[in-house]
Amino acid sequence: MAERIAILMPGDMGHAVGRALREHGHDVLCALEGRGAATRALAAQARLRDVGTVAQAVAQADMILSILPPSAALGQAQQVAEAMQASGKCPVYVDCNAISPDTAKAVGAAIARAGAPFIDAGIIGLAPGKGGGTRFYVSGPDVAPMLALDGKGFAVIRTGEAIGEASALKMVYAGLTKGTWTLQTAVLLAAKRLGVLEPLLEEFEGSQKGPLDAMRARVPFLPADSARWVGEMEEIAATFASAGVTPGFHDGAAEIFRLLAQTPYAAETRATLDRSRTLEQALETYAAHVTPKS
Repeated sequence: MAERIAILMPGDMGHAVGRALREHGHDVLCALEGRGAATRALAAQARLRDVGTVAQAVAQADMILSILPPSAALGQAQQVAEAMQASGKCPVYVDCNAISPDTAKAVGAAIARAGAPFIDAGIIGLAPGKGGGTRFYVSGPDVAPMLALDGKGFAVIRTGEAIGEASALKMVYAGLTKGTWTLQTAVLLAAKRLGVLEPLLEEFEGSQKGPLDAMRARVPFLPADSARWVGEMEEIAATFASAGVTPGFHDGAAEIFRLLAQTPYAAETRATLDRSRTLEQALETYAAHVTPKS
């Protein structure tokens, strides 16, 4: 049983996971050196114990959960591996990021070179405490340390023995969910710029009521997460390409998130979203940031 668990880094998902583990009796650490005010506030809300540096987290933890933007996953693993080699302490390292199987293998190789056990994990569902079950899908030759956390605010489900399987499952799942949101946004944006948004929405009201309700509930609020989801779409595109399936859908999804990240709404967080914003208002702003292709 891992008594001391480090969360790198405690953002929206990470701090909620850390809080759940603390409430189930674990000593949950974080390393806030160099982290911004928002991350520090979330760590304080979850009452995580700040040990300052990644090196200190490595020295004190029995297990490390890496939960951060996918573009930072490999760099974080290399930093942790260096700290392991310097200290001789090798806690279990669990990569929980939205990364391709190939990236997961590269992360695992970096950790293995330091002599530490590695577990590949993919998180599906909302953060613990936000309604709906959080599932950690895990794979690798020895996932027992993660299975021991099953029921401690989230479910842990084994998918297989190969590094990359859990990440592959996360990629194809998010390929549907976030891929759908970006497709919907692209359709609505095209309609807006072609001057047919109003009749399209009227048609959807009669023939696509369920999807339209979902669009109204989701599309106006995507910018708050759009910048960090660009990298995830790129990882999904790479995953599809490695399977011989076109990466074009999710390359396009990354472009939609890049566009949304340029809008004023991208300055919001999940805690500060303007929930009064309508779909039509959001599309007006999104359309103003479209740069026509020459």
